[in-house]
Amino acid sequence: MEINFTHHQSAHCENGVVSNLMKHNGFNVSEPMVFGIGSGLLFCYIPFLKVNHAPAITYRAMPGAIFKRFAKRVGIKIDHEKFKSPEKAKIRLDENLKNNNPVGLQVGVYNLEYFPDEYRFHFNAHNLVVYGKHEDKYLISDPVMESVTTLTDKQLEKVRFAKGAFAPKGHIYYPTGFPEKLDLEGAIVKGIKHTCNDMLAPIPIVGVNGVKMVAKLIRKWPKKKGVRKANHYLGQIVRMQEEIGTGGGGFRYIYAAFLQESSKILNNEALGELSKEMTVIGDLWRDFALDASRIYRNRKAKIDAYNDVATQLEVIAEKEKVFFKKLRKAI
Repeated sequence: MEINFTHHQSAHCENGVVSNLMKHNGFNVSEPMVFGIGSGLLFCYIPFLKVNHAPAITYRAMPGAIFKRFAKRVGIKIDHEKFKSPEKAKIRLDENLKNNNPVGLQVGVYNLEYFPDEYRFHFNAHNLVVYGKHEDKYLISDPVMESVTTLTDKQLEKVRFAKGAFAPKGHIYYPTGFPEKLDLEGAIVKGIKHTCNDMLAPIPIVGVNGVKMVAKLIRKWPKKKGVRKANHYLGQIVRMQEEIGTGGGGFRYIYAAFLQESSKILNNEALGELSKEMTVIGDLWRDFALDASRIYRNRKAKIDAYNDVATQLEVIAEKEKVFFKKLRKAI
């Protein structure tokens, strides 16, 4: 069985899954629009959660939050379910495919057979679409891949029930009801307000305050943790930024595209100007990642090098603070 599903490549998995499912159901919603309305942009330093033996840092909302927020704000009904039993998870998946319904799945990256080895590490918040099955092979539309692929029954079960942080537990989700017309205007405003509140939250580990906290920690890590662990932690920041999903810099570019698209829908020129400003901030994040990667690859990096990249983060934090205050006023 194979559903007539069109694969569209995207920059980030969850946005891409939602956008592709929307297009399949007759609504031409772009990836940036999904991301912006779903308030996907975030920064949070989570010291009590370890990923690859280093504190977790996220540049996006929690897995599944983008779709839930997007659906609620544009008036879509969705079903989502997790399972204790792989057998029940498989039955529910096959039921949907028999009903001609492509579905989104949350999976672990480490055992995704079609991923290049350098991208296969323990991260359980990846998303893909299953749109059919031929014998024991499931047909996979992974939005970050150029073309469609397949996974065997056993391979798919392994990634659906990966262990560790954010364990997917067979998580399946899909839209079940649609309005006649999507209320994009109201949804855009709600999405922007939510993101501004997140990024300007008066909490030390969240938003621009979280960026500032990480900058302070980078200055301390070489002396407090030793250069080897400091480099590992710094590498974690860059990996979470540049390799998981599309990360900090890439998310800024997606958000800039959202603001550009929204400026036309809302007839708000200020959003178009802010789009350009966010693109510049995205460039600063990319510069930081490049400089930080040079440090953690050099085991004899000097203390001044850590201070330099910490200063870069402090500059970014200040620019984002100003940016999100202006954005909040613009809508």
